[in-house]
Amino acid sequence: MEFKEMFSMPLDVIMVPAQIILSIVAVYFFILGISGLFHFRHPKSHKPQKTIAIIVPAHNEEMVIGPLVDNLMSLNYPKELYDVFVIADNCTDGTAKVARQHQALVYERFNETEKGKGYALEWMFAKLFNLQKKYDAVAIFDADNLVDPEFLRHMNNHLCDGNKIIQGYIDAKNPLDTWLTAAFAMSFWVANRMLQLARYNLGFSNYLGGTGMVISLDVLREIGWGSTSLTEDLEFSLRALLKGYKTTWAHEARVYDEKPLTFKQAWHQRKRWALGHVELFRSLSLEFIKEAFHQREIILFDTAIVVLQPLLVICMGLFSIVGLINACFIEIYTPIFPYIWPPMVWELVSTLQILYPFLVIWMDDLPRPVIKWTFIHYLLFVYSWIPIMFLSFFGKTRVEWSHTLHTRSISIAEMGRHR
Repeated sequence: MEFKEMFSMPLDVIMVPAQIILSIVAVYFFILGISGLFHFRHPKSHKPQKTIAIIVPAHNEEMVIGPLVDNLMSLNYPKELYDVFVIADNCTDGTAKVARQHQALVYERFNETEKGKGYALEWMFAKLFNLQKKYDAVAIFDADNLVDPEFLRHMNNHLCDGNKIIQGYIDAKNPLDTWLTAAFAMSFWVANRMLQLARYNLGFSNYLGGTGMVISLDVLREIGWGSTSLTEDLEFSLRALLKGYKTTWAHEARVYDEKPLTFKQAWHQRKRWALGHVELFRSLSLEFIKEAFHQREIILFDTAIVVLQPLLVICMGLFSIVGLINACFIEIYTPIFPYIWPPMVWELVSTLQILYPFLVIWMDDLPRPVIKWTFIHYLLFVYSWIPIMFLSFFGKTRVEWSHTLHTRSISIAEMGRHR
């Protein structure tokens, strides 16, 4: 087709600009992903010196809280420098009793109107500020987690380097249970390296992932927590950045999270995350775009893309549907990729995106048996985000917090044998 004959199809006025924008976004994520193939920033090594309060919010977690507390009590960090606190939040089971039996410091909270992890953390931080013993930072874990023995030593290094908000590597506790846990684990592994480590390498701000995160107490005292959305972790890291506090990444500090066993469980969990992200998109996207242009700061432009992700997912889904119709049934817009991409470059970008899961397994020495599930199941899992985000984007975001049942009660030693 001659260039002068282009832009005559019914949807060209929409789809031509959309393809240009898609190309820019694709180049951005391609550069970001390539940046994650290396690990060239490392913190300095410091002797253990930071005092840390480990906080575990737990709602009806008696099945998994014991192994986690045992794990936390035996971390390779001086015992006088950290304590383990469990928030038994609106519990109707034996969570508090089990946590006390395993030597945790337990605080019981009952509030029928303010439900959820964000409210529980805000309540606990207020208690922590008034304790006689003072801490330099808090480390937050979910009740179903297990934690690498060296976790606090790695976080101590980052804290001593002056970092104030730090996210650790979120690994999978049960990646080999089902195809779904494998796909869920793989999505986290890819994000850990191709998004989180990449941003750390480039000097951008990372984002908190809900568990395995460390926050300096002086930051919490200064700006408060104030994050009670369904994605309170992301909300805090975004609001902190607007106040001048970047989130950094600790690729060496691993926490192991239990992944849902069934598609229904995974759907509900991801729907909750999507609703929280959409709420942040509605409340913060214009502010981030405004600040990015006002300050001309690339870190804010990058984070604006994180905030805009719900809109990007919706647009990608619609573009895919229209593109399928255009390719297989009737031409309704003009494909312009051949005119704006050099030959084979788009194919190269697409191929690398497919290869990322395999590269990540090799580079981070992850469980290789996951490969048998990787391709089809992983793509199914990834593309299922589109209907989840679509339903969330046009729905009510302030819904009642829902609890995900955790049942995978294994120790850190047993988990090592299962990987």
